[in-house]
Amino acid sequence: MDYFDIFIGILGSAIRLSIPLLFTALAGLFSERAGIFDIGLEGKMLVSAFASACAAYWTGNAWLGLMAGIVVAIAFSFLHGFASITNRGNQIVSGVALNFVAAGLTIVLGQAWFGQGGRTAQVPGSGRFTPIILPGADAMREVPILGPLYANVISGNNILTYIAFLMVPISWWVLYRTRFGLRLRAVGENPGAVDTAGISVSWLRYRALIVTGFLAGFAGTYLAIAQSAAFINNMSAGKGYIALAALIFAKWKPVPVMLACLLFGFLDAFANFMQGKSIPLIGEVPVQIFQALPYILTCVLLAGFIGIARPPKAGGVPYTKER
Repeated sequence: MDYFDIFIGILGSAIRLSIPLLFTALAGLFSERAGIFDIGLEGKMLVSAFASACAAYWTGNAWLGLMAGIVVAIAFSFLHGFASITNRGNQIVSGVALNFVAAGLTIVLGQAWFGQGGRTAQVPGSGRFTPIILPGADAMREVPILGPLYANVISGNNILTYIAFLMVPISWWVLYRTRFGLRLRAVGENPGAVDTAGISVSWLRYRALIVTGFLAGFAGTYLAIAQSAAFINNMSAGKGYIALAALIFAKWKPVPVMLACLLFGFLDAFANFMQGKSIPLIGEVPVQIFQALPYILTCVLLAGFIGIARPPKAGGVPYTKER
């Protein structure tokens, strides 16, 4: 295997590993642009993964699994909105609480329903999103450079992968070319001005959280019935926090969010590739060092070492209507 084949293999793996990050980061983009900090993305991803795995197992239908994951994630978004918008609670505390609830609830229900230590039963093939071979992939395989890219990177992904990348231009269009997006960005910067214009700040923020739950449902579903074939205890493994780091690194803009998620996915894929490999003049490096790279980069980004990211001015601040 030459270096180009290795690169193609890592690149294909990087794309697959970046998809849950991309869905989750875009989910956080809508809530945070509306002024709602959502630390609970991790929890939304976890409960949607559990719900989608359960629904796909019981019905044998992947799309019903996706619907279940979306509905449960939106329900968690409403809980976050009830605490932080309706009752003007601390958004960080509310998000962290939802993460704890999600972690405990999935284990308890998983054990009660399946008796496998918090994981679900294996989802049948009809209940999973399987890879799609694009037209001409086999014929293109022998074409230098472009052939392997098309056959092994672009082709062979499941439909949620293509939806994830499609969501990037859609998110850009919604945020920057629609009335809803204009109002959403305005309520994150100056909710008082939006309120003065006769627009309900609370309802607008709730709508942003609905979009957040919708996209987070895709992320959890991808983990459970596209990338895997069952729900596993704590299978999100901190991806919600990494997605938040990617969102901050990208300065809350859709296209940079995609690039940041691809970077994290590439680091994760590189760590998987380096398992059992040795580096010239150094020897075999413990794989844990490579596995820690995405989390190290997360800490670096959140510490502000790579540029200054300024969040929406009204982010994290409950809005109180002036009388």
